[in-house]
Parts: sequence; structure tokens; C-alpha cells
Amino acid sequence: MTELRLRAGKTEAAFLPDLGMLGVSLRHDGEEVLALPGGLDAYRGGHVTGLPLLAPWANRLSGWRYEIAGVDVDLAGLDLHDDGRGLPIHGTMTARAGWEITATTPSTLQARFDYGARPDLLEAFPFPHELVLDVEVADRRLSVATTLRATADRHVPVSFGWHPYLALPAPRPDTRLRLPACDHHVLDSRGLPTGRTEPQATEARPLGDRALDDLYALGDDRRLALEAGERSVAVELEEGYPFAQVYSPTDAGFGCLEAMTAPTNALVTGDCRLVEPGDQFTARFSITLAGGS
Repeated sequence: MTELRLRAGKTEAAFLPDLGMLGVSLRHDGEEVLALPGGLDAYRGGHVTGLPLLAPWANRLSGWRYEIAGVDVDLAGLDLHDDGRGLPIHGTMTARAGWEITATTPSTLQARFDYGARPDLLEAFPFPHELVLDVEVADRRLSVATTLRATADRHVPVSFGWHPYLALPAPRPDTRLRLPACDHHVLDSRGLPTGRTEPQATEARPLGDRALDDLYALGDDRRLALEAGERSVAVELEEGYPFAQVYSPTDAGFGCLEAMTAPTNALVTGDCRLVEPGDQFTARFSITLAGGS
């Protein structure tokens, strides 16, 4: 399996183009900050790990049918991963082959996926488009830009995201979750937004025994982080990501600070932007490492 490794100074990142462009490593001075729960076998089976792209939708849908941009889509009978409770989750791109590497340097890569050329994928998301990734490693920093280009005469809904599994910088009782001032979406028992929100003040509290799977609508400050002493792993949602999901079960040695272009269930509710035919949309996030050696 081909592995693309990028490096700048003491910072390295690795991606697997043949396996969904999965990010499998992000290190500074040999210290790994990505977690791979379940490993690559679980990822091949539909369970996300490492640094995966979630597309065409992130998180779950409320059912196996949706209608958006004037198109009615029936997902029944399609080979899609579910959330363990019967809801389709994380789209169609997990472990997907077909990425084309279009440019590389020692610290950058560009990759392209022509979704419109895949009839099998268009069954679940019949909106022809292509995805272009621009990835760059700098000292203590990984930046990822994702561009969606509408390639046919149909508007394309934007509902993708990224789901970085970040290794905690210390045991849970000693690791703080930093949240910015934002709106916390109240979710139902299935993890779907109820439409209600509550204010979330800026805070940095220990993870401890908290079980987190929470959705936030962000304001001007879009920096989330895991902190322990002088060490931190921060995710900055720089452009095109007005929402974030935080996921960390009580016994997990990881915390997921997820970049989302739309809220959970957006293809059903219609709460997402549409890219016009011939146009494009770009979203950017970065992961920054501080402290340590």
C-alpha cells in the first residue's frame, strides 16, 4: 500500500491514497498525535480512525431517505455504514480507492477524486462533483484544504467534514478540553439536533469521566484544543467550517475535534449551502502542536 509522507523540520504526516486518503500519522520529533483505534482493518470495515475525510456527509442522517436541491434520494439497500442504531453515517468515502495524486513536494500534496465518474457512489449522492485536497506540513502544523467543485448541471450540497482522532497529551484527568464561546446544539437520544441551542462559554475543563459526543455552532473563535500542562493539540477551523463535533467516550485515550461544513443531518433538514453548477467551495482547517520537545 502506497504511503505518502510529508515533512517540515521535525514535523511529519503520512497519508494513504489507496485507502480513502486516510491520514495515519502526525508526529513532531517522533511523538505521535493521531490515534488509530481499531486500526486499518476497522477502517476498511467502515469505522473511522486516524484523520479521515467524511463525505459527502459527516455524522449521521435521520433516515434512509432525503430530499435536497430538488432531488429525492433513497438510500435503502445501498452498502452504507450505519451508526450501530440503524442510521447511515459518514457518507461514502471511507476507505474508498480512486484518489489521484496530482502534485507533491517534500511538505505538500494535492489529490483529486472524481465523484461524478462513479455511478456506484452517485446512487447515494447523485450530485456530480470532484474533490481536491491540498495538504501542507509546516513546523508543528498540518493544514488541510478541501475543495468541492460542481462538475455537472446540478447544484451540489455541502455537508462534508473531517474527524481527527487526536491522542490525548496526558491521561484524561489531566487533559483539558478547550472550547471557544459558541452555541451548543441540544441533541436527541439518536445524536440528532433538536433545533434547540444553549450558550457555551469559553472554557478549558478536564475531560475526566465525561462522555462527549456534542455539536457546536461556532462564532469568531474557532479554535478547539486538548491541553495538558504546556502541551496542546489544537484544531483551528479556519474557513468554511462553522460547526464542530467533539467526540470522546469516557474510557478513550483520544479526543476528536471534528471540522464540519454543516450540522448533523443537514441533507435531510436542508441546512447546508449549495454549490452552483460550475462553481466551487473550499474549506480549511489546521492542527497545531505546542509544547513537548
